[in-house]
Amino acid sequence: MLCALVSCGEYNKVLKSKDVDYRYEYAKRAFDERKFTQAATILETVYTPLRGTANGEEALFLLAMSNFENKDYLNSGLYFKTYYSRYPRGKFAELSRFYSGYGYYLDSPDPQLDQTATKKAIEELQNFIDYYPESDRVSIAQNAIYEMQDKLTLKELQNAQLYYNLGNFLGNNYEAAIITAQNALKDFPYSKYREDFEMLILKSKYQEARLSVDEKKAERFRDVIDEYYSFTNNYPDTKNRKEADNIFEIAKRHTSD
Repeated sequence: MLCALVSCGEYNKVLKSKDVDYRYEYAKRAFDERKFTQAATILETVYTPLRGTANGEEALFLLAMSNFENKDYLNSGLYFKTYYSRYPRGKFAELSRFYSGYGYYLDSPDPQLDQTATKKAIEELQNFIDYYPESDRVSIAQNAIYEMQDKLTLKELQNAQLYYNLGNFLGNNYEAAIITAQNALKDFPYSKYREDFEMLILKSKYQEARLSVDEKKAERFRDVIDEYYSFTNNYPDTKNRKEADNIFEIAKRHTSD
């Protein structure tokens, strides 16, 4: 208890001190002792005055790392970017580029939420890989990118499925489902959800054909048949084979003479 009181007293003394070097040395000690909130608070006040000095580079990096360790990934990302922009060949440039992206990755939310952090993480981690292709952290960065790409793809799959579920409510939502799915396949050609997108396209085209006016039915069902062949050629052992075959049989009846 006494130690804690002494430590608290010293911290308050440091906060009031105008000696930048004294505050910086305390912040370094706080960082080493994993008192990251204290370290971040003090480093925030000294990294600008220390700019251009022997300690300026390290102070900025420690400020970024303190925020990272506090799970304040938005601010840590901003400070890491400030570091590698200001010191592109600095001692901590590689780590700053990595942790900038990795922090956004850790901050990436569930697929149904806004994915700004996810996209930022992919951008930053890809830049890290481009700058440091031989780094021992490349595999970590690459796996994080794959995971986040799958998250973005899942969000698009959920959007496409929502359009499909809406059907003809307030417009042709089947067409919107098709466009959303096709764009996702272009953007993420190696996604693990590729089969789900292609099946959704087949189902959406079938629903469009089924609900078409008579003069357009035959043409649209022929498009359904083409989509069926493409889908079954790509996924001959698909779990959706029975549903796809049923769609095909109905489509054939509408295109036979």
